[in-house]
Amino acid sequence: MSLDHQKVKRIVEGALFAAGQPMKLDKLAALFLEEEELPTEMLVDALNELKQDYAERGVMLKEVASGYRFQVQENIGEWISRLWEEKPARYSRALLETLALIAYRQPITRGEIEEIRGVSVSTHITKTLLEREWVRVVGHRDVPGRPAMYGTTRQFLDYFNLKNLDELPSLAEIRDLDTINAELELVQMGMDPNGQLDVEEISDSEEENEEGTAVAPVEMEAMESESQAADSEQEPAAESAQAASDDAADAESDRAEQEQETKLD
Repeated sequence: MSLDHQKVKRIVEGALFAAGQPMKLDKLAALFLEEEELPTEMLVDALNELKQDYAERGVMLKEVASGYRFQVQENIGEWISRLWEEKPARYSRALLETLALIAYRQPITRGEIEEIRGVSVSTHITKTLLEREWVRVVGHRDVPGRPAMYGTTRQFLDYFNLKNLDELPSLAEIRDLDTINAELELVQMGMDPNGQLDVEEISDSEEENEEGTAVAPVEMEAMESESQAADSEQEPAAESAQAASDDAADAESDRAEQEQETKLD
């Protein structure tokens, strides 16, 4: 018993919506019994027609690494995202640069990433990438210490709407991270709900520290000026006291001489 093309198309459409996750061609084919005699070409034709049918709708049929899936059209994502109150995940520039190096240079070790970037890779960055299942340990470099080598995962391809690594843009086509982040709804600076480092807060803190160190010398100078002023006020008083003491001594000496002269007379 063979199925007509339109029914196959509706079955595939319903399966992709019901699955809630990407489905590969073999999984879709497994929905049909052997006696239903479904040619692979008919399944592929149904998928291609569904792509065309949904091209101008609110959702689209997209093939990613894990298979085919329906997803929101990119040009209306801004409005659909308002259905959820939570903010989208936000990542630092350092994390995005590390992820890019793993994607383009894989397999690559942490030390090699640090050598290219010129700064150390924090444990928080590698932990975040591993927890998101965007990267995984694919082996160990055969050098002293046997450092872990990192590579991207199928989840990475799915998240960034890629079928395979060949679909990564060439390095010549990559624009600045600001533009990429805007398209991916990623934020280079800011703090996520898990307490990721906030670049702006660091800048504010540094400015406060700079202001604090700038004030300290002024306060010290004021204290020194007050001390000098006090010393200046004390100097005339000390001179007056010394002069009075000298006058008293001279007067006492004159009186003693007069008494001595009186006794002689």
